Amino acid sequence: MNTGTLAVPGAELYYEVRGSGPVLLLINGGEGDAAMYAPLAHQLADGYTVITYDPRGNSRSRLTGPLGEQRVEEHARDAHLLLRALNREPAYLFGTSYGGMVGMEVLAAHPEQVRGLVSHEPLLIELLPDAVRRHAAFQEVYDIFRRDGARPALRRLNAELGDVGLPPELTADLPAPIAEMLARVAGNLAFCLEYELRSFVRYVPDLDALRDGPFTVANGVETHATVGYATSVLLAERLGEEIADFPGGHVGFLTHPAEFAKTLHEVLNR
Repeated sequence: MNTGTLAVPGAELYYEVRGSGPVLLLINGGEGDAAMYAPLAHQLADGYTVITYDPRGNSRSRLTGPLGEQRVEEHARDAHLLLRALNREPAYLFGTSYGGMVGMEVLAAHPEQVRGLVSHEPLLIELLPDAVRRHAAFQEVYDIFRRDGARPALRRLNAELGDVGLPPELTADLPAPIAEMLARVAGNLAFCLEYELRSFVRYVPDLDALRDGPFTVANGVETHATVGYATSVLLAERLGEEIADFPGGHVGFLTHPAEFAKTLHEVLNR
């Protein structure tokens, strides 16, 4: 595995590159970083050059500009610049949650860079009939965060999203790499709740770009009651497309990496 950093406007991105073959960029959502995709990247490295990275403001991707509200468009520019720096050919993209929305914006703004995009359970709240109520709930999550801290806010957010799962608590018996990753993710929570949540969930994708491009929307087979599943269904209906079913739930790439990698390879090569 090779690692490096790339200076982009307002940030310095940490990235990892594994394997060989067509380039596949894996885009995180929320508080995740490159290590969240490590099990999936390991499974895919025999057939792809897999690029993973920490989104700006998370873990090892430090901000070099002032703190402020984050935008999907800004994160998509980061992904675009990372691909341009590491690869001159069109690439495959996979993103989950926020990451799926970032991938949509890359496809809309830079279609020449995208060989294929799979968006897994993107949180497209504006597609929901109760979007106004949902945004009020996300404001409540933010208010809890400001009053009581990140963990209580995360519990309220998890309830609103339909029990997508909470990161495990740090314990002394965890292997060092897992403990280090969880510590970084825990540190990212405040940034996500303060600067990303309320703005990211207002993102509206370019449906024409998705309809015209090499795009697939995906869901976890274990997450039928989640908001991400519901918005994926509505998006597929708007586009007149079928949904690709992936193993596991909202973080199936982490809980079922071998099966998830097999499904992703099949979808990308349709």
